[in-house]
Amino acid sequence: MNEHATMVPNNLEAFWMPFTANRQFKQTPRMFVAAKDMHYTTSDGRQVLDGTAGLWCVNAGHCRPKITEAIQRQAAELDYAPAFQMGHPKAFELASRLAAIAPTGLDHVFFTNSGSESVETALKIALAYHRAKGEGARFRLIGRERGYHGVNFGGISVGGIVGNRKMFGTLLTGVDHMRHTHDPERNGYSRGETEHGAELAEDLVRIATLHDPSTIAAVIVEPVAGSTGVLPPPKGYLKRLREICDQHGILLIFDEVITGYGRMGAAFAADYFGVTPDIMVTAKGLTNGVIPMGAVYVKDAIHDAFMSGAEHLIEFAHGYTYSGNPIAAAAGLATIETYKEDGLFERAKALEPVWADAIHSLKGERHVIDIRTIGLIAAIELDPIAGEPTKRAFSAFLKAYEAGLLIRTTGDIIALSPPLMISEDQVGEIVETLRTILTCLD
Repeated sequence: MNEHATMVPNNLEAFWMPFTANRQFKQTPRMFVAAKDMHYTTSDGRQVLDGTAGLWCVNAGHCRPKITEAIQRQAAELDYAPAFQMGHPKAFELASRLAAIAPTGLDHVFFTNSGSESVETALKIALAYHRAKGEGARFRLIGRERGYHGVNFGGISVGGIVGNRKMFGTLLTGVDHMRHTHDPERNGYSRGETEHGAELAEDLVRIATLHDPSTIAAVIVEPVAGSTGVLPPPKGYLKRLREICDQHGILLIFDEVITGYGRMGAAFAADYFGVTPDIMVTAKGLTNGVIPMGAVYVKDAIHDAFMSGAEHLIEFAHGYTYSGNPIAAAAGLATIETYKEDGLFERAKALEPVWADAIHSLKGERHVIDIRTIGLIAAIELDPIAGEPTKRAFSAFLKAYEAGLLIRTTGDIIALSPPLMISEDQVGEIVETLRTILTCLD
């Protein structure tokens, strides 16, 4: 009997699973019980190649020794310290290390526990910053159609994925949305930034004119829209957003929860695209997915605007019980060291063309209607089954799991984002497994 066979617990009913077809899962559970480097081990003893870095987060690969040992040491030395009016050294050390790898000028870091909390924090910083400057009339927040910014109320308000918004009422007021940049007719089968669509940035001008620019606090976008199906930006699009924001005194926020920490072959997408935001939202790869942690980077001018008034007063009334948690900070430090020692950002950059060539070799396979690649990210869009949206991709997900490959689906799109330590042979394994699966899909 397999040693992991008894690790499928009870009847599974107590756990209401997130973003999961709960009834389907609990009829036929898929349980991971161990992981190492590029593979998971299932409860029935099979090896599953991780094609999604867990959930876009295990960028350095699974159970890396430096990270594991750092967590163990920290838990034995200092398990918890309050972040309100107290501190511990590793949080300050990690903030300094993060500022050192950030784009120039993003020198201050506010710690959270997730991407969703990082988004909420960034939005609150933007609103409070304008108020601190005496521009309290700037209350509007601008997102983008098909944007994903986590699942808290601020995030789904500025987000633009209908399924994440429709059940939760009116959400935040004072929010508007730019058009998305997806244009498959002009940009089909794209590699890197798309050729067409830079003019879509002008939609921000339209919105600013509609509401008056002096009422807009911030614009938030993912440099590469991830959870909506991997939508790379058009060439020049992000630079034009930067110009419009500068012209009108609007803060530009990049949501780099997915693109941060090497996913693009650079520390951040801001580096990859050569555009620096005013605020940068991160999480996931910060601790290699091992322990929840997020970090919001801000420019000096934003931070310094709060540092006025009597010194005994709290400058920004915001934070979390676990902000800068000691064990999470230790994991973050070890993760940054692992990225550096293994040269994983550079490795991802070198693999980008190999990755793109391999994934695009699936063009012409059954049901494939588009492919998009950028960095070590890919989307393979499938022709949906008439009257049954998402079913074809979900079927691909189940078949991939049985074939020993973890993929992610969103709508009828297969999304891939493997750990940065992936080998060229493993890239080939992912592609050939998918090729076989596509052949036998209904």
